[in-house]
Amino acid sequence: MTTGVRRRMGVEERRQQLIGVALELFSNRSPDDVSIDEIAAAAGISRPLVYHYFPGKLSLYEAALRRAADELAARFVEPQEGPLGPRLLRVMGRYFAFVDDHGPGFSALLRGGPAAGSSRANAMIDEVRQAAYEQILVHIGVQDPPARLELVVRSWVSLAESTALLWLDGRRIPRAELELQLVHDFAALAAVSAAYDAEMAGILVRILADEPADGPFGELVGRLAALVPGTGQGEQGEQAEQGERGD
Repeated sequence: MTTGVRRRMGVEERRQQLIGVALELFSNRSPDDVSIDEIAAAAGISRPLVYHYFPGKLSLYEAALRRAADELAARFVEPQEGPLGPRLLRVMGRYFAFVDDHGPGFSALLRGGPAAGSSRANAMIDEVRQAAYEQILVHIGVQDPPARLELVVRSWVSLAESTALLWLDGRRIPRAELELQLVHDFAALAAVSAAYDAEMAGILVRILADEPADGPFGELVGRLAALVPGTGQGEQGEQAEQGERGD
């Protein structure tokens, strides 16, 4: 007969296992409701052994936040190919997939959770926002953004955060619709800024020059045109309705 021997993990391997277990638990429940005993049980080790690798729950929670923050920031990375609208839509798809899968953990990351007020937690949140900001500038193709473009991008990143947090409370709007709406929000913010500033107008014109008519930005133009009486699409819609009624 042979006896199975459980492989002994190295220090870093065990640490990473505990971080993964904690992140999984924090992703499904409020971190305040997860105990060290539960983390130990899920990892298959004793409570004292958890404390051997982490001084306490806060340090383990911050390590889990670090991994979540890195993963969330990576969702904004997108090959710089093709029109901006479809790229932003793919980014939002990955962003909301993370939010959907890690609801409580996402909320805790942005709200601080057990680490509320912690300088490390706050720094991680700022890093995610900065990474998102820098990646969007890469998508736009601007290295030294003017003040109005910086305002647009940072406002949009904040809008995506707050929208995701509100969406988690009941998920009352279909996720795909919200992802598309946020892409439209970016275009709207840029358009309003362009109306006030010639440099922003030039950036917006360059962006729109590559956009297909059936892309996210083109769809927004169509939706807005349909709302305004006297525009081409609005008139076409009225004519179609009259034709169906036989007027």
